[in-house]
Amino acid sequence: MATQTAKKPKQKEKINYELRMPPQSIESEESLLGAILLDKDGIIKIIDEVRPDDFYRPHHREVYEAMLRLFEKRMPLDVVTITDELERVKKLEEVGGASFIATLTSRTPSAAHIAHYARIIKEKGLLRRLISAAANITELGYQEDRPVDELLDESEKIMFQVAADTVGAQFEAVKSILVRSFERIEELHSNKGQTRGVATGFRDLDNLLSGFQESDLIIIAARPSMGKTSFALNIAHYAAVKNKVPVGFFSLEQSKDQIIDRLVSGQAGVDSWKLRTGNLGNADFEKLNHAMGTLADATFFVDDTPNMTVMEMRAKARRLQAEHGLGMILVDYLQLMQGRQSKDANRVQEIGDISRGLKGLARELKVPVVALSQLSRAVESRPVKIPQLADLRDSGSIEQDADVVMFIYREDYYNPETDKKNIAQILVKKHRNGPIGDIDLFFIPEQTKFRTIDRRHTES
Repeated sequence: MATQTAKKPKQKEKINYELRMPPQSIESEESLLGAILLDKDGIIKIIDEVRPDDFYRPHHREVYEAMLRLFEKRMPLDVVTITDELERVKKLEEVGGASFIATLTSRTPSAAHIAHYARIIKEKGLLRRLISAAANITELGYQEDRPVDELLDESEKIMFQVAADTVGAQFEAVKSILVRSFERIEELHSNKGQTRGVATGFRDLDNLLSGFQESDLIIIAARPSMGKTSFALNIAHYAAVKNKVPVGFFSLEQSKDQIIDRLVSGQAGVDSWKLRTGNLGNADFEKLNHAMGTLADATFFVDDTPNMTVMEMRAKARRLQAEHGLGMILVDYLQLMQGRQSKDANRVQEIGDISRGLKGLARELKVPVVALSQLSRAVESRPVKIPQLADLRDSGSIEQDADVVMFIYREDYYNPETDKKNIAQILVKKHRNGPIGDIDLFFIPEQTKFRTIDRRHTES
């Protein structure tokens, strides 16, 4: 009987990685550059995601770097400006000339997909860096004359650098943080007594909070008709008109015209119903002309887009910060914002996502974000209508995410016979980094205006 020779298992063919094309997506690179040209807010949406070396093609990288330079100079991004910028740095012919820049928009299926293109480009860039890191580690493996511990340490550093590209801020030694902290404390000491945040214009409130602090989420909550929008506009007016702090006001409830009418009414001291009806006298017109002249120079910017998401708000705020600077954001009001689109998400989860997003926005842009919020109807069912933290509508996340929570309460709304006529109480119920307390303000509903009460006169 013939003996059968066993077949040798077929060896897996070795892949020559050096001959393979590195990961890249030329189409995504062209589409991203074209989308930036088509969408004036495009670069704001992806600037933190995509860096120049994420691009595979060198001339795509050059175009993107030109876009970044123009953006830093607050210049428009279009075919003409980018062509001029590349000409200035002697790179225009290298990228393919003006004709190449002009064809980028035609290679973009849709500017709406810019985030998708950015994600692809970023991932491909990361894979290329991973391949490069692996090659460097392989090279280290052949350095037999070096201590193994040293080679392992160097290999770990190479891989760590690749991983670090995918995450945000890193750990920082306490020593360097302490230096900054001491400088900040020293500055506060030399300016003690001064409001160090964005001043609200209400003396007692500024004394309690020292103004609205950068990176803080401040919630102003009340039942309807308590004066939330009026109070927010008073704060915005003081910041933008008196102190020239650039203020971004997102009005999800009222139109731009309605917001400006309220500002004009307060500035001029003319009753708002007169503006709505046109029932104005010569003296009123004089006041209005003077008020409009003052407001025309205000660093106040209004967006009345309804149903906005945090992502859309972030893009618009970034653009405002880049073009005009930004010192404070106000949102009227939180419950009118749109949460994530998920079949499984309920309203409580949506509001939680929104409040976390607003806190993240405050930290990212390093400005106070002031969000108005409704209170639940539970307030109305109690004998004492003074609001509590538990009354924040739709989510406990609002209280958790906020650095400051204050309520507006007017006794005369519920009891017209009260001796506290036109007195609005500002109840600071949460202050993460300081004391809480109550402040009384005088409210003039006809002019949508709050005023500090002068105790020297009221007590005499």
